[in-house]
Amino acid sequence: MVVEMEDVEKARTRKRPRLGWDVAPSGPEALQTPAKTRLLSPPKKDDDHEGHYCFNLGENLTPRYKILSKMGEGTFGLVLECWDRETRDYVAIKIVRSIHKYRDAAMIEIDILQHLAKNEKCTSGCVKIRNSCLPKSSAIKLIDFGSTAFDNQNHCSVVSTRHYRAPEIILGLGWSYPCDVWSVGCILVELCTGEALFQTHENLEHLAMMERVLGSIPEHMIQRANRGAEKYFLRGSRLNWPEGAVSRESIRAVKKLDLLKNMVSHVESTRYLLADLLEGLLNYDPCKRLTAVQALNHPFFESK
Repeated sequence: MVVEMEDVEKARTRKRPRLGWDVAPSGPEALQTPAKTRLLSPPKKDDDHEGHYCFNLGENLTPRYKILSKMGEGTFGLVLECWDRETRDYVAIKIVRSIHKYRDAAMIEIDILQHLAKNEKCTSGCVKIRNSCLPKSSAIKLIDFGSTAFDNQNHCSVVSTRHYRAPEIILGLGWSYPCDVWSVGCILVELCTGEALFQTHENLEHLAMMERVLGSIPEHMIQRANRGAEKYFLRGSRLNWPEGAVSRESIRAVKKLDLLKNMVSHVESTRYLLADLLEGLLNYDPCKRLTAVQALNHPFFESK
């Protein structure tokens, strides 16, 4: 079992309503443990058939951490809300499934976190709503670095969850830090509209959605697309759409999308600044896309 911890801010964030089976005892008694068991860990037991850690609410994960609730579950493992007896604070603890490839990935993630603590640069490669924590403040905190890579490492050709994937990845042009900036742009639109910006599972449809929202893909990027992506274009210059659509439903899904500026028009006093910020974050060309520092210094964040 590999355990990773991410602090939850002291003012506890609002969570989904808990079901009866998912609730630990409330009140001060939930945070106290009888003296004779306070420093004991739970008895050793087998994981379930999928490799997930088996636990009971109210027991000790370790002598330091008391399990209060299950916060979530994903491919790599689950996250438990615990009480930290040393800091007297609530924490979220990620417990990775006892499967070799996930344990290896967890060790890489631990290494990434240690390097981030030293302020070293890396690319997340999987920025999305589910891997972000939205506390009561306006900050967005990344809480999952399982797909992170350093710039000097070999990069696999495809990264990022589909809905948040940058165009340079789909076109096979390689990727680096700007792909995370694109993902942040997708997240901001999703926070404004309540829906994922590009709801698709197919490359051609994804590119068609991008063109519907952002305009035509730059020709110089099309010309450099790898062989696997050449099939998405006619004579190397125009997207093969709607001719190449797999279904009428796919065509309708693209048509229902609006221009980016219209998607955020309901944001009253700052809609023009927000639209300008999003256009910078969602620039097709990664070389012209806003950097993280440029985005943070955008007038939109000074307008409040």
